[in-house]
Amino acid sequence: MTMRAVRVERFGDPGGMVVTEVDVPTPGPDQVVIATDAIGVGGVDAVIRRGTIQGMGFEPGLIPGSEVAGTVTAVGAGVDASWVGRRVWAFTLLGGYAEHALARAEHVSPLPENITPVDAVTIGSSGPVAHFALAHAHFAPGESVLVRGAAGSIGIAAVEIAAARGASAVAVTTSSPERGERLRGLGATHVLDRSGHGGQDAPAAYDVIVDIVGGPATPDFVDRLAPNGRFVVVGAVAGMPPTDVSARLIGAFQQSRSFATFSLDTIPVP
Repeated sequence: MTMRAVRVERFGDPGGMVVTEVDVPTPGPDQVVIATDAIGVGGVDAVIRRGTIQGMGFEPGLIPGSEVAGTVTAVGAGVDASWVGRRVWAFTLLGGYAEHALARAEHVSPLPENITPVDAVTIGSSGPVAHFALAHAHFAPGESVLVRGAAGSIGIAAVEIAAARGASAVAVTTSSPERGERLRGLGATHVLDRSGHGGQDAPAAYDVIVDIVGGPATPDFVDRLAPNGRFVVVGAVAGMPPTDVSARLIGAFQQSRSFATFSLDTIPVP
């Protein structure tokens, strides 16, 4: 039995992706197969498609897609058969851009009746990433927050959470004035350009910076940390940060700034 899937034939722009016919996957031990009703499209998919992180073992020919929602159609050895027929959300990392996707059973969550598949892939991973990133930074009410690259799902969630939890200021970077206005409606207090400038009366420094962008400008944003400020990288849509980030931190040793990364892979599954 075959299915349609999107394969990355060559790394680069979206033109390197093609729709093709492949075999429907067969679940191995501790895996399930999901007939997809909705497929998430996120920054990590774009990074993989561009080949920015080939060093992690990604090769041309892969099927991207890191999260899906749909119905379980088959289970492998060691998985409770009662999963078959259930509506679920799943983290897949790869393979999601297809009519059927494989996922490890431990990365599958049942969907409540009031959550649609589209809702599930919109908030399924971005909401937890934003929540735990702020927790990782020990964010506290009354502190200022900068969300770098706030127009995507993780950034939007981080803005909403920080605002709801009493941030004194929630600044965002975005390349679009229209997106900036939308972010204001979600809780942003200051809208900056992609370089972190602009925004009337925006703080000069921030207690917490959540970075979804990465890339060569990362050290410039490290310089925007307040004393005892915490910088958490949760994405790298612009590529890996340069190696001189540590030099910036040590160069401002007396500011007691800290720099960390965060991945959902480090959060135990209940």
